[in-house]
Amino acid sequence: MNLDLILRVGGLCVILACAETLHGIARTVLVVPRIGKELATKLSIVTGTALAAAICWILVPDIRLQSAIAHLALGAWLAVFMASFDIAMARLVLRKSWGKIWPDFDPRTGNYLLFGVVALVFVPLLVWITRTA
Repeated sequence: MNLDLILRVGGLCVILACAETLHGIARTVLVVPRIGKELATKLSIVTGTALAAAICWILVPDIRLQSAIAHLALGAWLAVFMASFDIAMARLVLRKSWGKIWPDFDPRTGNYLLFGVVALVFVPLLVWITRTA
C-alpha cells in the first residue's frame, strides 16, 4: 500500500461522509416534513446508497485497484468507515445515547441503515465490473 492509494481512499471516505451528511440534513429538512420520519428514513437508504454509488462511479476507477478482492476490501473499508462516521456523528454532534444509536442499525426497529452499510461493501466491486465490462 502506497501513499497515493491511502490519499485516494481517504479522499473517497471524506467525500462520501460529506455527501451523506448533506443527504441526512436534506432528508431532515425537506423530506421528513412532507412524508414523515418513518418513510423518509426508509427512502433515504435507497437514495443514500444511490448517492454513494454515483460517487464511487466517479472516484473508484482513479484508485486503480486491479482485482475483485481489492474492490471488496475497499467496499468493506468504506462500510466500516461510514458506519463509524455515522456513530461518531450521532454521539458527538447529535448527542445521542448508545441506546438510541444501535436501533438505527437494527432492521427490526424499522431502520434499514444496516442494509445501506452492507450494500456499500459491494458498490466498488459493482462499479469495477460494470466499468470494465
